Amino acid sequence: MAKKAMVEREKKRQRLVKQYAARRAALKEIINDQSKPMEERFRASLKLAELPRNSSATRLHNRCQLTGRPHAYYRKLKVSRIALRELGSAGQMPGVVKSSW
Repeated sequence: MAKKAMVEREKKRQRLVKQYAARRAALKEIINDQSKPMEERFRASLKLAELPRNSSATRLHNRCQLTGRPHAYYRKLKVSRIALRELGSAGQMPGVVKSSW
């Protein structure tokens, strides 16, 4: 149950990052522009701080889409090593053959 909640939380974060990306970039550009007055840059930094925390791209994590596991994540497949092994053993992962010797 908690695993699916973490996957849903990551999906929500991805949606927020996409939604606020342009706004965050515009505010960061104002903040980093040294030719702008200090007051304007300070106001931009306050507006940036008012945006939702989860709209920051640094809060995104790679998680397995099946189990929600954050470690040992295969980016191309979007699953963890454990889920990959289970899918490969069950024959549900195309091109993956269970090895035995």
